[in-house]
Amino acid sequence: MSSESIEETHEDEEVKSNDYDTHEEVSDGKKPSLQKLRSYDSLDLESAKVPSLQGVEWSVILQLAFQSIGVVYGDIGTSPLYVYASTFDNGISHSDDILGVLSLIFYTITLIPFIKYVFIVVRANDNGEGGTFALYSLICRYARVSLIPSQQAEDCGVSNFQLELPGKRLKRASKIKSKLESSQFAKKFLLIITMLGTSMVIGDGVLTPCISVLSAVGGIKEATAAMTEDRIVWISITILVCLFMFQRLGTDKVGYSFAPIICVWFTLIGGIGVYNFIKFDPTVIKAINPKYIVDYFQRNKKDAWVSLGGVVLAITGTEALFTDVGHFTVRSIQISMCTVTYPALILAYTGQASFLRKHEKLVSDTFFKSIPGPLYWPMFVVAVAAAIIASQAMISGTFSIIQQSLSLGCFPRVKIVHTSSKYEGQVYIPEVNYLLMLACVAVTIGFRTKEKIGNAYGIAVVFVMTLTSSLLVLIMIMIWKTNVLFVIAYVLIIGSVELVYLSSVLYKFDQGGYLPLAFAAGLMTVMYVWNNVYRKKYNFELDNKISLEGLKDITANTNLCRIPGLAMFYSELVHGIPPMFEHYVAPLHSVLVFVSIKSLPISKVAAEERFLFRRVEPKELNVFRCVVRYGYTDTRNEQESFEWTLVERLKEFIKENIRLSNVLATSGKTAKRGEESDNGLVNREAVQDEINGRQVEEDWQETVEREISIVDKAWEVGVVHFVGESEVIASKGAGIGKRILIDYAYNFLKKNLRQSEKVFDIPHRRMLKVGMTCEL
Repeated sequence: MSSESIEETHEDEEVKSNDYDTHEEVSDGKKPSLQKLRSYDSLDLESAKVPSLQGVEWSVILQLAFQSIGVVYGDIGTSPLYVYASTFDNGISHSDDILGVLSLIFYTITLIPFIKYVFIVVRANDNGEGGTFALYSLICRYARVSLIPSQQAEDCGVSNFQLELPGKRLKRASKIKSKLESSQFAKKFLLIITMLGTSMVIGDGVLTPCISVLSAVGGIKEATAAMTEDRIVWISITILVCLFMFQRLGTDKVGYSFAPIICVWFTLIGGIGVYNFIKFDPTVIKAINPKYIVDYFQRNKKDAWVSLGGVVLAITGTEALFTDVGHFTVRSIQISMCTVTYPALILAYTGQASFLRKHEKLVSDTFFKSIPGPLYWPMFVVAVAAAIIASQAMISGTFSIIQQSLSLGCFPRVKIVHTSSKYEGQVYIPEVNYLLMLACVAVTIGFRTKEKIGNAYGIAVVFVMTLTSSLLVLIMIMIWKTNVLFVIAYVLIIGSVELVYLSSVLYKFDQGGYLPLAFAAGLMTVMYVWNNVYRKKYNFELDNKISLEGLKDITANTNLCRIPGLAMFYSELVHGIPPMFEHYVAPLHSVLVFVSIKSLPISKVAAEERFLFRRVEPKELNVFRCVVRYGYTDTRNEQESFEWTLVERLKEFIKENIRLSNVLATSGKTAKRGEESDNGLVNREAVQDEINGRQVEEDWQETVEREISIVDKAWEVGVVHFVGESEVIASKGAGIGKRILIDYAYNFLKKNLRQSEKVFDIPHRRMLKVGMTCEL
C-alpha cells in the first residue's frame, strides 16, 4: 500500500471464494519484504476483528426452556381439544379404528415434531435463528443464489457468516452447488418457495387462534344449554382481541406469564390421560404396534385416507417450534420437548383413546366428556387459558419471520420493536399485530365452528412442513454433506409421510382448505411485488452509479462551495456512489459519508464488524464510503447512537489507515536495506534513517490529529442526513404487466407503508430528501 489513502474503485466484480484470505503468514522470524506485505484496506481490518463468543450458561438454558413451554408449545399442546373429533367427523364405525388412529397419532408425533424438528431441523438454525428464511440464508451463504448483486468478499470475514462445514468434499455437493449458481430459474424458484413457506406460516398464525379459542370456549356447552353458537363466537372474538392487545408487552413477559399455565395444562391432560387409561381400557397400549394402522386403512380405505386430515391436527404448531428458536435456544427447546411436551401429549391421546373404547358415541366432544366430574370447571378454565397461549406460539413466529423477510428485501418496511433487552430475537410488529387480529376476527365470524376451520388448518400445517423438508434435504446434501443413505431414509420415511398427509388435506380444499391458500396467495403477491421492484431498483442504481471521475467533477465544481458539517447520504447501493448524489445541488459539507445499509444473510452481525469504511480519492475531498452491515434480526432504530458510533469508527479507520500506510512505506525501506546487507553492501543511510525515525513518528501523529480534527469539527457543527426519495415508474414502452407491477402495486405499498426515515428514526430537523426518478 502506498502512503496515499485507499482509492475507492467502482468495479462490479463477482466475489470469489478464494479472495477471502486476510492474512499472510511470516515464518522464520524474518522481516517480510514489501512484496510479501499485503495491501490492506479498511474492510480487511474490520473483518479481522472477531468477537469472542461465549456459550450460554445452563441456568439461562433452563430458564429459557421454562419460557419456551409458554410460547412454543401452546399450539401443539391444545391439539387434544379437537383431534379425535376432527378425525372421526362421521363417527366410529369399528372399535379397532380407535387403535389405528391412536397408532397414527403416536407415530406422527414421534416422527415429525420429535425426531424431525427437535433433533434434525433445529440443527439447521442460522446462528440461533429458525424458520424458512433461516434455511434460505444458509443456502445463500454456501452457494451464490442471492438475486441481489450486493455481495462483497469482506462479508465472509464476519464471524457469524462462516458455516461449520465438514472437512470432506463430495462431488455430489459441488455439482448441486454449481448448478444452483448457474441457473437463474433455480435461484428464483428457491426464493419463491421460501416466500411460499413464509406466507403459509403467517396464514397458520391466523388460523391457530381461531380454532384453539373456539374449541376451548365451546366446552362450556357441556355445563349449560343456554350457551348458543353465536355467544361462543362472540366470547371467542373478545378473547382474541384481548390477546392481540397483550402482544405489545413482548415475548419475555408473555412467556413468563404463560409458562406456568401451560405447565399446569400439560400436567392435567397427562394426569387425566393416565386416569382414563387405567379406568377404561389399558389394552390400548397395543396401538404401539403399527399393524393397527395397516388394518385401519384396509377396513376404511378412502375414508381412512380422508381422516388423515384430522390426524395431522395433532402436530399443528410444529413449525412454530423451529421458527421460535430465535426467541430461545436449541438446547432449551429440546429439553422442554423431551421432558414435558412429548410425554404429556402421548399420555393425553392414549387416555382419550381408552375413554372412546367404552364411549364411542361421545367422539364429537371427546376432550370435555373424558374429564372426571370434579375437574370439569378447573379444566375448562385452564383449557381457555391454554387456547389463548396456543395462539401465542404462531403470533410470535409470525413476528420473527416477517422481521427476517423484511431484512432480506422480501417484505415492505414495517416497524420492528425489540421487546427484551435481556434476550435477543424477541420482537413485536404493531402493523402486523393489528392485521392478524382483524384476520382472526373475520375468520371466526365467517367459519364459526372448529370443524370448518380444521379443514383449512391442515393445509397450512402440512404445506409448510413439506417445504421445510425440501430445503432441509438441500442443506443435508450441499452443506452438511450427509451420507446419501441417511438422506434417502429421511425422504422415504419422513418425506413420504408428509406427502401422504398433504394429499389428504388437499382433498378438503372446497370445504375450507382454500382459505390458507388464499392467505398465502395474497401475502406472496405483496412479497413478490416488493422484492421484484426492489431488485430492479437496485440494479438501476448499480447501472447508473457515479464513476470516480464523475465524483471528482462534482466536488471540484467551483459553483459548489464547501460548508462546515458532516453529511450522510443514505443508499442501499454497496458498489459505488449512488446516482442520487448527482441530483444534489446544494453546497457540500466539509465531510461526506456515503452510507450503504446492507443486510447479510445471517442472523446477527457483531457491533465490532458492522461498519466498513473506504476513502474516496483524492483524500483532500474528505469523502468516505461506509457499508453498514446488519443481520436480519439486528435492530436498526437507534439513530442517535448510530450517528455517534459511525463517527467514532470513522476516526478509528482514519487513524489505522494512516498508520498502515506509514508502516508499509517504512517496511519497504527496511526490506531494501536488508537485501543490500545480504549482498554484502553497507547501507550508509541506515544510521541516518534511525535518527529520522522519531521525526517520522511525529509527522504521522500530526497527520492523524489533523485529519481527525476535521471530522471532530464537522461533528460539532452538526450532522445532516440525506435520504433518497426515488419515484419509481415503468419505463416507456413497458408492457401492461410491468406497468401494473411498478406504477400501481409497488407504489401503492410504498405510499401506505413506512418510509426509510421512519424505519431508521432519522430526526426530521436534520433530514433532507433528494428526489430522483427511476425508470425501470
